[in-house]
Amino acid sequence: MKAVRCKDWGPIDSLVIEDLPDLVPAAGEVVVDVKAAGVNFPDVLTVQGKYQVRPELPFTPGNEFAGTVRAVGPGVTAFAPGQGVIGFTRTGAFAEQAIAPVEALMPMPPGMDFDTAAAITLTYGTSHHAVVDRGALQAGETMLVLGAAGGVGLAAIEIGKALGARVIAAASSDAKLAICRAHGADVVINYEKEDLRQALKAATNGRGPDVIYDPVGGPYSEPALRSIAWRGRHLVVGFAAGEIPKLPWNLMLLKGASVVGVFWGDFVRREPAANLAAMRQMLGWMAEGKLKPLVSARYPLADTARALNDMAARKVMGKVVINP
Repeated sequence: MKAVRCKDWGPIDSLVIEDLPDLVPAAGEVVVDVKAAGVNFPDVLTVQGKYQVRPELPFTPGNEFAGTVRAVGPGVTAFAPGQGVIGFTRTGAFAEQAIAPVEALMPMPPGMDFDTAAAITLTYGTSHHAVVDRGALQAGETMLVLGAAGGVGLAAIEIGKALGARVIAAASSDAKLAICRAHGADVVINYEKEDLRQALKAATNGRGPDVIYDPVGGPYSEPALRSIAWRGRHLVVGFAAGEIPKLPWNLMLLKGASVVGVFWGDFVRREPAANLAAMRQMLGWMAEGKLKPLVSARYPLADTARALNDMAARKVMGKVVINP
């Protein structure tokens, strides 16, 4: 099989494609013929050696995929060869075959295509954990989504609307904001053109957002936090802008607000039953048409580095996938 390989930490363009032996499942494992693999910002950080978890070198990057079962290991009865599955692993998705333990897989719902199936695990899982679990967003509340046109941002918008909240989407271009509108945003703010604090004040009648969904960091976190409502929750999801902000703690005191960390990968590891329940709720919302993942671009395996570079340059709207 062919697989993308990272042999050292550093530039994305140093990734190579190699021929590797076919994978063989051990007890409790499943080998999947990958039809689509989702590309995420943590993949960029992992290849660069900047993510919270460093795999042992060399490794195949990519952590979410969809495909058909190729082979099952001893003791596996939940899946059978030829069955469509969705999987999440720390590494290994950017390849023609991937291997995962049974607990990291779930059956593909009837009628779902592989590209969509590969686009929901991390982005929608992260946003559900953030908005529902960590942020406790309620119907009638207002949520601000920063970096709203990215994969996790669009997922947060849709999940917020599914919960009955009012959603303000902030992004860096009018084209991106048009996508946010199409996915349900009630108000949009172009923070490259508008003063974020003044725009939020106008959009909330001076009250501020109850929940701030922040996968961006950098220069936008502090003005957003300064605008937060009383008892608001600022969700720390990531730092796509590259800079980890240093927030003055007096802001939390003055607003009775909370800054809440969101680490979906460890949530999956520590609380698998809760994550599975969240995925089931979201698949139900998808069946109702409330969640509509946007796959904006598709790349062959040979162009994996280009896909990651586009992600690093913040050129991506919604999700992009690799089709091995």
